[in-house]
Amino acid sequence: MAKGKKQPPFEAIHRHGFVRTAAATPLASSGDIAFNVVQAVALAKEADARGIDLVVFPELNISSYAVDDLHLQEAFLDRVEQGISEICEATAGLGPVLCVGAPLRRNGRLYNCALALSRGRILGVVPKSFLPNYREYYEKRWFVSGIGAAGSIAVAGQDAPFGTDLIFAASDLADFIFHVEICEDYWAPQPPSTVGALAGALILCNLSASNITIGKASERALLCASQSTRCCAAYVYAASGPGESTTDLAWDGQGSIYELGELLAENGRFSREPELAVADVDVQRLRLERMRMPTFNDNAVAAGLPENHVRRIAFEHRPAFTDIGLERRLRRFPYVPNRPEQLDQDCYEAFNIQVQGLAKRFTATSGSKLVIGVSGGLDSTHALIVAAKVCDYLDLPRSAILGFTMPGFATSDMTKSNAWALMKALGVVGEEIDIKPAAMQMLKDMGHPFASGEPAYDITFENVQAGLRTDYLFRLANQRDGFVIGTGDLSELALGWCTYGVGDHMSHYGVNAGVPKTLIQYLIRWAVKSDQFDAETDRVLAAILETKISPELVPADEAGMQGTEDRIGPYELHDFFLFHILRSGQPPSKVAFLAWSAWRDKQQGLWPLAYPEHLRREYDLATIRKWLKEFLWRFFQTSQFKRSALPNSPKVSAGGSLSPRGDWRAPSDGIAAPWLEELDAAFE
Repeated sequence: MAKGKKQPPFEAIHRHGFVRTAAATPLASSGDIAFNVVQAVALAKEADARGIDLVVFPELNISSYAVDDLHLQEAFLDRVEQGISEICEATAGLGPVLCVGAPLRRNGRLYNCALALSRGRILGVVPKSFLPNYREYYEKRWFVSGIGAAGSIAVAGQDAPFGTDLIFAASDLADFIFHVEICEDYWAPQPPSTVGALAGALILCNLSASNITIGKASERALLCASQSTRCCAAYVYAASGPGESTTDLAWDGQGSIYELGELLAENGRFSREPELAVADVDVQRLRLERMRMPTFNDNAVAAGLPENHVRRIAFEHRPAFTDIGLERRLRRFPYVPNRPEQLDQDCYEAFNIQVQGLAKRFTATSGSKLVIGVSGGLDSTHALIVAAKVCDYLDLPRSAILGFTMPGFATSDMTKSNAWALMKALGVVGEEIDIKPAAMQMLKDMGHPFASGEPAYDITFENVQAGLRTDYLFRLANQRDGFVIGTGDLSELALGWCTYGVGDHMSHYGVNAGVPKTLIQYLIRWAVKSDQFDAETDRVLAAILETKISPELVPADEAGMQGTEDRIGPYELHDFFLFHILRSGQPPSKVAFLAWSAWRDKQQGLWPLAYPEHLRREYDLATIRKWLKEFLWRFFQTSQFKRSALPNSPKVSAGGSLSPRGDWRAPSDGIAAPWLEELDAAFE
C-alpha cells in the first residue's frame, strides 16, 4: 500500500486476500427465457446485497438446458440475446461478476457459451470445449466445440473477446483471477481449467447442467475436490436445478465451492427455492501455496508456459473494502481432524504414524529397552501410550518400556501420582529418581543463590532440573541397553520452549516432535473414546487431560502451580499461528484477522467433535495481537538454533513439521523484525 494512503478497515475481508464467491441455483424452466432472466437478475441483486464478488450460474441458464431442438430456432436464439441485454442493463449498477450460460451464434455456428458480465459489460465469452454425445446427451446435434476458436463475438450490442483461451483478472483486487469452463469440460482427462490454472487463474468456475442419477453427486464432488487440489485453486460448481424439463431426466441443482480439496460451501439440492452457496475463497493462500510448490511451475513449463498463450481480460471490480463479515468456516484447531465422518480414521492415522516411526527406529537399533521420562503431563503421557502400542505391534512385553518419574523442586503430588498410575495401568516398568539432591549439588557447585536458601527461580534454576532429567535418561539408557524416547512436541519447538542440548530438546527419537499440543490433547481424548486401552488407563488419561499445563520447575506460590500458558500464551492460539505461518506463509496481519474471526466468540463456529464445554475459550483482538507478537519473536528470532539440531522424528500432519531436514529451514541467527513490523503497521 502506498505510503500515506489510508488502509481499509482491519475487518474488511478484501484487505486480507479473500474473494467472496457463490454458486447460484436459480429456479429453471423449460425454455421460458423471460422467467430465466428474472431469476438471474434476482440472484444477482441478492449477491450484490451480500457483498459477493463472483457468481457462477448453471450451464445455459438463460435459455434452459433441456430444450433440445429449440436451440436451433432463430426466434428462440434472438430472444436469448435480448435476455442477455436485459441482464446487462439490470445489473449495470451491481458489484458482482456474473458467469451466465447461453447458446450464441458466431460465423454460422452455434456454441454452448459462458458469458462473464461485470457492471453491464460483457468481459468475454467462453465456448464449451468438450461436447458430450453419449448416453443421454446429444449436444453435437446442436452445438460445435469451441476448441481452437478465438477472436471476438458480437452479442447483445457489444463486441466481446471470444475463445477458450480467456482468463479474467481484476485490476483493483489482488489475486481475483478466474477461469471458466462448462460441464463436460471437467470430465475430460485434461480439463481446460488445468490450463487456466497454470496460466494464473486462482478461481475455477464451472457452469454445468448435469442431470442427477444415483451416486452422481458424489462423482461431481470428487471431481471438484480433486481439480481444486491438483490446481491449487478454488473450484466453484453450479448445476441446473428443478424446473428443467423432466421429459427423460431429472435435476438436483448441486452447487458447491471447494478450495484445495476442502468443501467450503454447498447448497441444499432439490430445492424449490433459488439458492446461493456462498464462501470467501482465500486467493492469497492459493497463490502462496503455488509459490512454494515447484511441481506447479514445472507443470506450467511442461505445458508450454500457458500464460503466454492466453488472453488475460482485465476489469475494474471496485470492491467495497468494508466490513462485510467472513463467509467461511474457520478451524479453531487447524491441526485437529475436523471431518466427523472420518474422525476415527484421521486419528488412527495420526497415532499410527507415530507408532510406525518409533517401531522402525527402535528395531533399527541394538537396544532392547525403551527409556522414557514420565511426568504426568500431556507430552510424556502421549509418548508413553505410543510406546505401549509399539510394544503391542512388535509383540514385545510392555515391560520393555522403562518409565522414570523424576520429581524436582516443584513436582506436584497430583502429576507424580498420575505418572505412577499410568505406568501401572499400562504395565510398564516404573521407577522413581528424586533429582533434588543432584540438582542442589549442582546449584551449590555453581554458587547459585537458591543453594543458600534464596527463592531465586531463574532460567538456570529451571534448566538445571530439565537438563538433569534428560542426562539421567541417557545414562540409564547406556546402563540398561536402552533407547531414549523424546517427548517434546511441535508447539514447544515452535516457541523454543525446551532446554537445549542435554535437556528435553534431545533424545534418540522425538516421537512427538511432529505433533502440536492441541493435537496431542485430542489424540489422547480419541484414545479414550475409541477404547485403545483398558478402563483404568482411560481413567488416568482423563485425569491427565484435566491437569494444568506446567513444566513444574518453579515451586508453586499463593497463585498456584507454575503455568506455561500464563507465561508464553495459550497453546491453542500458538498452534493456530504456527499452522498459518508455517503451512501457508501468511502475513501476520492476515493471521491476526483469521484468529480474531475464529476465536472472538466461543458460541459461534464449530468446535472439534466432543470438545469439552468448560475448555472452550474466546479471545479479543488485543489478546490475539499480544500473543501473536510473542509467537513471532520466539519463532523467527530466538528458537531456530534449537530446531536446527533436532533429533529425527516422524512428520504427522500436512500442516508441516519443523525438522531442518524436512519442512522448515531457516538461519539460526535470523531476526523477527519484518514480521513484527508488518503486524504493527496493520494497526496504525
